[in-house]
Amino acid sequence: MGPAMAAETATALKARRMAAGKKAAETKARMKREAIATAKAHHPTRLPELQPLQRARGCLVGGAVGDALGGPVEFLSLAAIRSRFGPQGVTKFEEAYGQVGAITDDTQMTFFTAEGLIRAIVRGRERGLSNFEGVTYYAYLRWLHTQGVPWDRIPQCSGELDGWLVGEKLLHHRRAPGTTCLSSLAGPMGELYQKLNNSKGCGGVMRAAPVGLIARSYGSAFHTGCQIAAITHGHPSGFLAAGYLAMLIAELMDGARLQDALDRTDAVLSQWREYEEVAEAVRRARRAAGSQRPTPENVERLGEGWVAEEALAIAIFCSLTADDFRSGVLAAVNHGGDSDSTGAITGNILGALWGYDAIPADLAQQVEAREIAETLARDLLELSAGNDRVQPRQIERYPGW
Repeated sequence: MGPAMAAETATALKARRMAAGKKAAETKARMKREAIATAKAHHPTRLPELQPLQRARGCLVGGAVGDALGGPVEFLSLAAIRSRFGPQGVTKFEEAYGQVGAITDDTQMTFFTAEGLIRAIVRGRERGLSNFEGVTYYAYLRWLHTQGVPWDRIPQCSGELDGWLVGEKLLHHRRAPGTTCLSSLAGPMGELYQKLNNSKGCGGVMRAAPVGLIARSYGSAFHTGCQIAAITHGHPSGFLAAGYLAMLIAELMDGARLQDALDRTDAVLSQWREYEEVAEAVRRARRAAGSQRPTPENVERLGEGWVAEEALAIAIFCSLTADDFRSGVLAAVNHGGDSDSTGAITGNILGALWGYDAIPADLAQQVEAREIAETLARDLLELSAGNDRVQPRQIERYPGW
């Protein structure tokens, strides 16, 4: 081949490579535009009007559904999930803890968070003095009792067991409770400025959603979510992720579009010290949702969910890319990681966003403890909405301590 022909061949090859590169870039840009258009279709600017109770029921029942879907695969790798349940992974409730549709410690602790918040409201109305984190701490001690710790062996408690929730026998089962939660509750209460440990496990964020159902302002939702998580988890990412979820739920309760709610919650997060790790996890999730499908492999690129910021990021990604409630929570549980926690948080978000009726009936009706979730949702809204003096019946159900 002569020099002239070689030069011509090299020029032609370069032109073909440039054309191929341009075509690939155009294809990537088109796919991104389609993904964004799909996200906007799933999460339109104006959402249908929903009553607050629809959203609150959706949040708590939805969280229980996501938890129960993820429970059977919580400790399995993605390869093991596919080997056991097929290439699509889990597609329905599978057996765990001896039954189908069983909740885990995530939902148990979410229920006791809700109870603590209600009791704090009752205490404030009855006595004129209360705080959410102090009363919720005692709710968590009642949860600790349901995990097999005798009440008289919990030194922080001198009063009798009371209220209706701790009497629910189906909650008296150990469902893989987190080590940090168990050990932290064995001693004095952790606080934002008096930290018990340096844990950032997802045990704080997984239980924070009820805070968003009763918040009087978005800033207070964020702060209270942080305070309640800091009872057991002292690392900033451990409690800031919980504050983030609490404020996000509060925004959705007011009918905000998910993208707008995330924007405003990002802004509040950035006002806290040591916020960068959670902010980066959320940024990665939002960026991925604009261009990637919710495959297990793409979920796993965000982490495994054992730590708080990863669990939050996975839930945000799966919520942003969801076609509907079922697809969102299934995406959140079919990965090798803390599947029940990521499923629960995704269920909380999508339930608050789309309401109870968006949860498929076969899941809503079959999940364990649905009645408890619905009762707590109603009572949270009823007691947080008014300023009237509490009634004797309410005090009996939710004594103020």
